[in-house]
Amino acid sequence: MNTSPASSETTMQWMAGLVQHWAASDGARWLFVARTLLAAFGALGLAFHFGLDSPSTAMTTTFILALPSAGMVLEKAYYRLIGTVVGCAAALVLCALFIQQAPLLFAGLSLWLAACTCGAALHRNQQSYSFVLAGYTAAMIAIPALNAPDSAFMLAATRLTEVGVGIVCAGLVHDVLFPRRHQASVLHIAAARHQRFAAFCRDVLSHRLEESTAELAHLRFAADIAALETGRAAASFEAAHTHGHTRRLHAYNSAFMAVLGTSYTLHRLLLRLRAQAGSPLPGLLEPRLAALAAAMARPQWAPPAAPQAATGAEGLAPSAVLLSRAQQIDLETAHELLDRFTHEYSAFAGLHDSLAQPHGPAGNTAAPHSWAYEPATPWPIALASGARAACALLSAGACWYWLAWPYAANALILSCIFCALASSSPRPAAMIRQILSGFLLAWPLSFATEFWLVMQADSFATLVLAAAPVFALGAWLATDPKRAGMGIGVMLFAAQVVAPANQMQYDMGAFLNAALAMIGGVLLSWAVFAVLLPQHTMGRAAYIARALWRETRTACTARTRTARQLHRLRHRFDNRVRDLLNQLAAASGPAPGSEARAVVRQALMLLELGHAAIGLRALAASAQPGDARTALEACVQALAAYCRRPSAATHTAVQQAVLAAGATARTALPGADAARQTRLRAALADLHALHTSLLDQPIEKDINHAP
Repeated sequence: MNTSPASSETTMQWMAGLVQHWAASDGARWLFVARTLLAAFGALGLAFHFGLDSPSTAMTTTFILALPSAGMVLEKAYYRLIGTVVGCAAALVLCALFIQQAPLLFAGLSLWLAACTCGAALHRNQQSYSFVLAGYTAAMIAIPALNAPDSAFMLAATRLTEVGVGIVCAGLVHDVLFPRRHQASVLHIAAARHQRFAAFCRDVLSHRLEESTAELAHLRFAADIAALETGRAAASFEAAHTHGHTRRLHAYNSAFMAVLGTSYTLHRLLLRLRAQAGSPLPGLLEPRLAALAAAMARPQWAPPAAPQAATGAEGLAPSAVLLSRAQQIDLETAHELLDRFTHEYSAFAGLHDSLAQPHGPAGNTAAPHSWAYEPATPWPIALASGARAACALLSAGACWYWLAWPYAANALILSCIFCALASSSPRPAAMIRQILSGFLLAWPLSFATEFWLVMQADSFATLVLAAAPVFALGAWLATDPKRAGMGIGVMLFAAQVVAPANQMQYDMGAFLNAALAMIGGVLLSWAVFAVLLPQHTMGRAAYIARALWRETRTACTARTRTARQLHRLRHRFDNRVRDLLNQLAAASGPAPGSEARAVVRQALMLLELGHAAIGLRALAASAQPGDARTALEACVQALAAYCRRPSAATHTAVQQAVLAAGATARTALPGADAARQTRLRAALADLHALHTSLLDQPIEKDINHAP
C-alpha cells in the first residue's frame, strides 16, 4: 500500500511533537537524573582515586548541588565553598580556645550556630545557604575533634578537600552535559510578568478590577519580584550573563516596583472618584484612561499624547469650570498621577525590551550594582531562628555527652543542619516532615542496597550499578515540586548510610545505629520547631505588619543629604516592603486568609505613605528656604510621629499637617516659575494621596497593627 507524501509529513510532525513534549517534561527529568548520577559517581571515583577519608562527603555534596539549571548549581556551589571555608575557620578557632572543654565548646558552638542561623534568616537565595553551611560545618569539625584537638586541622582540611571535589564534579557536569541555562528562564519570567502587569493595568484603567482582587494581585507581584531576583542571582554565574545584564535586571525590578506603587495610588483614586454619586470627574478622565489602556494593549508600547491641559481643570470640557474646589484638586491629582504612571511605565517597558538584547540600548542607565534587591526579615523571626538552632545543638550535645552513644554525634549534626535550613521556610515543620518521609523511605531501600547489592560488587563499575537505583529514585522524586523534599531526603540518607568507602565494612549494627541517629536528629529538629516559639516563623502576619510600620518610619526619618541618597532610600523602601509581602505570600499560600488580606491592605497603604514621604522629602530638599519647604518638612515629621506611635492624636496631627502644607503650596503656586510649578504640583499630588490614604484607613485598624 502506498503512503502519500502529505500523510508521511503529517506523521513525522506528529512524532516530532511527541518527542518535543517528552523532552520538555519527562525527558528533562530523566536528563536531570542522569546528570545527578554522573556528578555523584564521578565525585565518588575521584575521592577513591585521591584516597580521601570520607568519599561519601564528596558524593553528598553533588546531591546537595543537584538543581535544575547550571546557574543555580554554580551559584550554590560558590556559596557552599564560602560557607565551608568560614565554618572550618570557626571550628579551628573554637577548638583552639576550648581544648577538651566540652561545656565551653558547646556553648561557643551554640552561639556561632545561632549567629549563622540568624544570618541565614536575614538573607535570600544561596547567600542564606552560605550562612547555614558556615554554622553546621563548624559543628561537624569541632565535635569529632573534642577529645582529639590535634586532629581538628586535618578534619578541616579533609572536609574542605572532599567538598571541593564534589563542587568541581557538580559544576562541570551540570554546566557541560546538556546544561539548562537559567538565562532563558529569567527572560521567560520577565516576559510573563510584563504581560500580567500590562493586563492588570488595562483592567485598572478600564474599571474592571475590584479593590480586593487588586490586593491579591499586588501580593503575587511581590512574589514575582523576589522570583526574578532569585533567577537573576543564579543566571549571573553563567558565562553568557554579563555585568551589564545584571544592572539592567536590577533596574528592571526597580522600575517595576516604582510603576506598581503608582498604579496602586492611581487605582485607589479612580475607585474613590467613581464612588462619588453624580461626580463629572470619571467622565472627564475617561478619554485619557481609554487612550492609555489602548496603548498598553498594542504589541509595541508607545505612550499616548497627554491632553494639552493635563495639569488643570480648565479647557478640558465646558462643564469643567463648574467643578468645586475639591473636585478640581481631585482632577489635578488624577492627571499628575497619570503623567507619573505613563512616564514610569515607559521606563519599565523600555527596560523590558532591552533585556532580550546582549547589550542594553545606548543611553540606558541601569541602577548601580550596589542597589540590588534588599531582603527584610523581621528581627524577632531571625532571633527566634537562632535561638532554636542553639537549643537544638545544646539539647543534642547534652544527650551525646551524657549518654556516651558515639552515633549521637550524627543526630546532633543533623539537628543543627535542619534547624538552620528550615529557618528560612514559612512552614518549617512541614519541610522537615517531608525530609523525614524521604529518610523513612530510603531506610529499607538503603539496607537492601548495602547488604544485597553493594556487598556483591567487586569493582567500581559494579558498585555504581548496585548503588545507582536508590539514588536515581531520589533524584527523580526531587524533580517533582510536591515531593522534592522527599527526594532530597532519599539521596542524603542513602549517601550517608550506604557510605561507599575506601575499605567497605558491612556491619548491620553500625548501619542501624547510623540510621537511627539520622532519623533521631531530624525528629529533634522537628520537635524544636513544634515546641520552641512555633509562631515565630517566616511570613507570620503579625510580625510582617509591625515590620511594615518600621520601614515606613525609616522612610520618613532616614538621614539623607543628596538626591541620590533619597533615590537610594526609595529603592530600599520598595525592596523591603515587597520582600515582606513576598514572605507573607509564601506563608499564606494561594488562598490568603482574612488576617493576611488585612496585612496586604495595610502594606499597600503604608507603601503609599512611604512613597509620599520620600517624594515630599525630595521636593523639600530641592526647595529654597521658605514657608513651603517648612510646611513639607513638618508634614514628614508628623507622618514619622504617626508611624512611630499610631493613635487618634497622631492621626489627626498628620492630617492637619498635610492640609497646612497643601494650603501653603497652593499659595506659592501662582507666583512660581515653570520649574517650581512642576515641583509644587508633584508635591500637591503626594499630599493629596497622603491625605486620602489616611482618610481611607480608620485609626482603629492602624492601632491593631502598631509597631
